[in-house]
Amino acid sequence: MKKITLFVLALFLLGVSASYSQNKDSSGTKSAGRFDVTRDPESDLAKAINEARHSNKKILIDVGGEWCIWCRKLDKFFEENSDAAKYMHKHFVVMKVNYSKENKNEKFLSKYPKITGYPHIFILDKKGALLKSKDTGELESGDHHDKGKVLAFLKEWAKK
Repeated sequence: MKKITLFVLALFLLGVSASYSQNKDSSGTKSAGRFDVTRDPESDLAKAINEARHSNKKILIDVGGEWCIWCRKLDKFFEENSDAAKYMHKHFVVMKVNYSKENKNEKFLSKYPKITGYPHIFILDKKGALLKSKDTGELESGDHHDKGKVLAFLKEWAKK
């Protein structure tokens, strides 16, 4: 019985370790991952609030989908700008909410201001109250996200 318990514990710890390492990007910074149509944003938000309270961070919700070119560009921006990604994860608990034909997450998103384009960012305080609704088009320059604009936005809301 003791061997079975140790075996189950070892499997659990390996699973936790594997899932954590999969959520890190190449710089070692914890990544928000991809937009997943199967995720439950209510459950994810409850976990984000718990983490935010314990770490004294705000919550950054990234709404979009794998179908969205600008959503993928924003993900690529953080992959290529590890300093911006590190700053974001230092000050925010980051979660992604899928919006797609397969799952619009309408019930969850109905609690927030109307979104006119994707990706869209909501900043919440550590208790889950909305602080800012941000159209990420304002963070773009030409065909990419502008590092100065993205960092200025993150710094502004990390301090407030």
